[in-house]
Amino acid sequence: MRSVTALILAAATIAPIPAMAEGAPADRVARGAYLVRIMVCNDCHTPFKMGGSGPEPDMSRMLSGHPQELEMPPAPALPAGPWGWAGAVTNTAFSGPWGTSFTANLTPDPETGLGKWTEKMFLDTLRTGRHQGIGRPVLPPMPWPMYGKATDDDLEAIFAYLQSIPPVKNKVPQPVDPPQAH
Repeated sequence: MRSVTALILAAATIAPIPAMAEGAPADRVARGAYLVRIMVCNDCHTPFKMGGSGPEPDMSRMLSGHPQELEMPPAPALPAGPWGWAGAVTNTAFSGPWGTSFTANLTPDPETGLGKWTEKMFLDTLRTGRHQGIGRPVLPPMPWPMYGKATDDDLEAIFAYLQSIPPVKNKVPQPVDPPQAH
């Protein structure tokens, strides 16, 4: 069953390769598109919608992060036991011991996405686990420690691809600290 679900999600995350990013060779953009697919970036950065076979990424909002219009109530209190975190039905908001995190808008929108980011900021974020390489921590469940081990060429290809996709204006909320932090 897991492999069927994974196959359905993988098929749902396949998107056409967009036009070449300004200044980026087509093969670099294509490599970035491939890496985004196999690294399942759409599974958290593209809001889920209910499809015929269950939840699936809404590719009309590809990689735009947590929907700004979806205001999340306080996270539910989890009982003691093996459950350690909760997630939104869109798979774009998560709550756990770290507080509440929202998936980032990875589109090149200059105001709400990565449009003003440099390639260095992107690589530094994935290498350090800090926003733009110097800011707030990148929170779970973003697997930056693993992605940060990718080669410079691979991360640069991912950035080139992300700069080539259509921008989506979507202001993602800031993370919320856990209640005990106040």
